[in-house]
Amino acid sequence: MFLMSRNTSICILVSLIGTLFLSVAQAQPYPNRDITFIVPYGPGGSTDPVSRQFASQLEQALKVSVNVENKPGGSATIGTAAVIRANPDGYTLGLTSNSVLAYQPLVNKALTWKGPEDYQSIIKLVDLPTILAVRADSPWQTFEDFMDAVRKNPGKIRAAVSGYRTTPDLAVQELNKIAQVKIATIPFTGGGGEALVALLGGRVEASTGSAPTMAPHVQAGKIRVIATFTKDIYFAFPQATSVVQAGYNVTLPASYGIVAPKGMPSEIKDKIIATSLAIGNSPEFAQFAQKHGLILDVKGPKQMDEEMDEYTRTFRELIVFMDQKK
Repeated sequence: MFLMSRNTSICILVSLIGTLFLSVAQAQPYPNRDITFIVPYGPGGSTDPVSRQFASQLEQALKVSVNVENKPGGSATIGTAAVIRANPDGYTLGLTSNSVLAYQPLVNKALTWKGPEDYQSIIKLVDLPTILAVRADSPWQTFEDFMDAVRKNPGKIRAAVSGYRTTPDLAVQELNKIAQVKIATIPFTGGGGEALVALLGGRVEASTGSAPTMAPHVQAGKIRVIATFTKDIYFAFPQATSVVQAGYNVTLPASYGIVAPKGMPSEIKDKIIATSLAIGNSPEFAQFAQKHGLILDVKGPKQMDEEMDEYTRTFRELIVFMDQKK
């Protein structure tokens, strides 16, 4: 007869207890522990308010802690990769953007995602429009004045942008393509803040950026917003010209949404999506978006995937145009 040692019996008992506790935990309804919310950008930027507002409302809705974790680097691909590669158990979600999901795979073949088939879209939340500003003492009072100067001085009018091939840079390149002009973009690795400093210091003739960055300097009378890359007049700067209404169909905003790893159990996936849609459509989130110059554009997973596919086509054509102009 085989007799187990006392130590062996204890090990088996501990293992059985561990398995029992794991089974109980798995049987509990989702969620039953903290959720990690990864932001692929550094703290303090325009993505911070969006991330923390969504995470705060998600925390209230699901009754668990939602821990925001900044993972910047690699043009936001490092943090996004961390989300996509995570265990698909519903406990890792992340903020992302159109440039990360649709542009980066075209220029970085090493990424683990190529399109919507490689990640789980949860919700498209908001657009943050790109805006074009000049110094308050600039001779150009309007966007039309600016474009006239660009046509008369091809390649000599410089616009500061928040990094090489960021959304503001791509928006200007798209304007160059459609208007058949040549605005020179000057990228700054320090982001929109550094690009704005270059404008204020007179090192460039114009700067692109976003409402949260530009608004304080507009209110101080230091810069003037002359155009917004929007279809309609932008509520944050109603005095500025809509680029589309001026005849140039250019709308390349920073488009923010939420993604998760592929392969989550359907009941968990459905709960996250339903909860996220309720947050995006809530009066609280709408009020937040208005306050921060964000255009609310809530879309479910299917619509978000379709939008990213459309952005991919736009970016692919833009890359061809930019390569030809080198």
